[in-house]
Amino acid sequence: MLWQRATALTEGLVADLGGTNCRLGLCANGVVRRSSIKSYKINAFKNFNALIARYLADQTEQDVPLICAGVAGPVRNGQARLTNHHWTVDATKLAKAFGAQNVHLINDLQAQAYALDDLPASSVCTLIEGSANEGGPRLVFCLGTGCNIATAHRIGDGLFVPASESGHTSLPDFPQHRALLDQLRLEEPHLPIEAALSSRGLSRLHAFLTGERLTSDEIVKKFPDETMKLFMKILGTCSGNLCLGHMATGGVYLIGGLARAVAPFLNNDAFKSAFCARGPYKHIMEKIPVSVVTDDNAGLLGCARFLDSQHK
Repeated sequence: MLWQRATALTEGLVADLGGTNCRLGLCANGVVRRSSIKSYKINAFKNFNALIARYLADQTEQDVPLICAGVAGPVRNGQARLTNHHWTVDATKLAKAFGAQNVHLINDLQAQAYALDDLPASSVCTLIEGSANEGGPRLVFCLGTGCNIATAHRIGDGLFVPASESGHTSLPDFPQHRALLDQLRLEEPHLPIEAALSSRGLSRLHAFLTGERLTSDEIVKKFPDETMKLFMKILGTCSGNLCLGHMATGGVYLIGGLARAVAPFLNNDAFKSAFCARGPYKHIMEKIPVSVVTDDNAGLLGCARFLDSQHK
């Protein structure tokens, strides 16, 4: 009887599991109960199951009929390994531990992109105005502990967001900055976008330019002009490449703690010129708006929407 009720109401637990923090909440009918949202540092727990058990104890809940977790890492065959942490998440083990009838693991950027239609207007700040194509694909670009990108496609009344690990595709060539690329390659030989466009990436860029080793938080407080211009140039180039590759005429949405921190520097020539430098397609790029999402709970909203779409 519990499963029949849950299927009709799509009740469940949703989680946004990143490399540093995890947010959890309870949802029904695609809506997250805001009062149920809680965040935890993942280093305080031995594994994801222990974290969920703690959350449910805090909520005085016992079993959950449905679970959807957006995980910061690739998902294959019901298992996910965090890219920037040692945890592995297993859907079968989660179901057994918490009495769930169905457990869905999706990439965290899929979850963020599924949230786009449910974000309140107050949590989306347009930084670069444009003329978005209604119904056009939308690109979600995450800057945080790591980096990844996903694209939301409109399918009828719903959304389709394919899995992606674009944050670990290679950085493009920057002829003026090949010494920097060689330096980044020493730490990450496959030279992923994440090597430059992430919290540690910002620290690397600053250290290369100045010899000064600071955390991303310390850099953002100082806002060193040369470092920020280089970061924005790389961000504009990479996001422009991916945006054109997916014809994301619906807009670009930057998300994540680092994205919000560097947002004041985004509306400058370093980003815009790199973003729009696409030859005969420049006129298309100039019309694509760029926004930043300020809602930390977007991943939970996306997981709730995904659950609802799967169990109506």
